[in-house]
Amino acid sequence: MTIPNKDQALQLLDIVHEDEQVQPSSVAVFGDDEDDDQEEAKADDDDSSEYSSSLHDHSRFLAQKKPKRPRRLTCNKFPRICGAKGSPGPHCCKKRCVNVLIDRNNCGMCGKKCKYNQICCGGKCVNPSFNKKHCGGCNNRCESGGFCAFGLCNYA
Repeated sequence: MTIPNKDQALQLLDIVHEDEQVQPSSVAVFGDDEDDDQEEAKADDDDSSEYSSSLHDHSRFLAQKKPKRPRRLTCNKFPRICGAKGSPGPHCCKKRCVNVLIDRNNCGMCGKKCKYNQICCGGKCVNPSFNKKHCGGCNNRCESGGFCAFGLCNYA
């Protein structure tokens, strides 16, 4: 591939201005023969007709059709998908599969939200900072006679 001199570049620009259907990708193709360049420009012109008819229109990438997204299966129409392997939970709340035993936004039942400082343990909202049965996390019990402070058992 050779770099054109000034005369060849101006001649190529004249070709582009004469026929606006030439795509920018064909302008970058240079060869030794002027006849070969014109033939390549015409061949590229035929291929690019499906995209855009002018350099001033949208680019060929914008003109391509976007692929259709597959439809999502929602549990309100297909409740069995919540029981599938890899599902977040067996219950359906607002078109989403959830586990109402641990989900803070659906604790114990759909739509029941736990407060900011609470977590959902066994379907009940609890404060893990001070709850003896769930100290620092679900089912983390402090020893009998002990206490829970700041999520730690017997913290002094």
